[in-house]
Amino acid sequence: MTAPLLAVEGLVTTFPIGRARVPVVDRVDLAVGAGEVVALVGESGCGKSMTALSITQLVPKPGRIDAGRMRLAGRELRGLPVRALRAVRGGEIAMIFQEPATSLNPVQTVGAQVAEAIRLHERVGASAARARALDLFESVGIPDPAARLAAYPHELSGGLKQRAMIAIALAARPKLLLADEPTTGLDVTIQAQILELLRSLVQDAGTAILLITHDLGVVNELADRVAVMYAGQIVEEGARAAVLGAPRHPYTNGLLRAMPSRARPGERLAEIPGAVPAPGRWAAGCRFSDRCPLVFDACRERDPARRALGGGAFARCHALEGAP
Repeated sequence: MTAPLLAVEGLVTTFPIGRARVPVVDRVDLAVGAGEVVALVGESGCGKSMTALSITQLVPKPGRIDAGRMRLAGRELRGLPVRALRAVRGGEIAMIFQEPATSLNPVQTVGAQVAEAIRLHERVGASAARARALDLFESVGIPDPAARLAAYPHELSGGLKQRAMIAIALAARPKLLLADEPTTGLDVTIQAQILELLRSLVQDAGTAILLITHDLGVVNELADRVAVMYAGQIVEEGARAAVLGAPRHPYTNGLLRAMPSRARPGERLAEIPGAVPAPGRWAAGCRFSDRCPLVFDACRERDPARRALGGGAFARCHALEGAP
């Protein structure tokens, strides 16, 4: 089997809560192959964005990575010197952040911001960087790209800001793109255009994507594999068709049942009762036990192990071992 481009093993990221350090990302294993799209899904507060920040080692203080290995093309990322890590960020791994309006510098033109990203990773002059920025704007579908290079972020629509962020992320031709909710807040037409753009990156450039989202419709459009996250843990993982078509974990099933497209006209939308617990306030045993319709005694007593289901699929659920 070919080694994955990104391999994360046993990742633990903690924050101080009271006198203890509490994991917000807990023993996460995750792999993304070259040219593959892996979707990391779950409700807000499950730890998806913190997983991406951990991979890029941008965890805000007082958070820290306490355990785990993160390898990109076989190279260990943890423990890299700061200079080497900066070369990896943007150069080999790039990130599209969740809010383009707050990620772009409001007092710099978007063209200058793209050119700056290019010059950080390539030895080129200002004119060559501008020409490359123009090419990038054209490639991500920004209309009238020459004029848009001179625009400030506030002069662009939400969809154009997102395209500019993607252009910045692609400036150094990264092997892996971490896309954190790339279509949130955009209208349906712009969402479709952004998804088509991401799809073309995979097909034309072989870019691997870790897609972070809560939108299972987006997952169905783009992903090859799906990892479902709950309370800091990946509770189910497998091929998209298997996870979305025949989920093995009750949390995944609940997410699917809550999709608006599943509701009949006039019918109340299904929901998962309760909410994702805050770190450190997880239920004893299985973290989903206080919201799960299949709960039994073992669920409240011990944390389920990561169980192989065949075909590269995994899940954490006592019900897979048989209820009493």
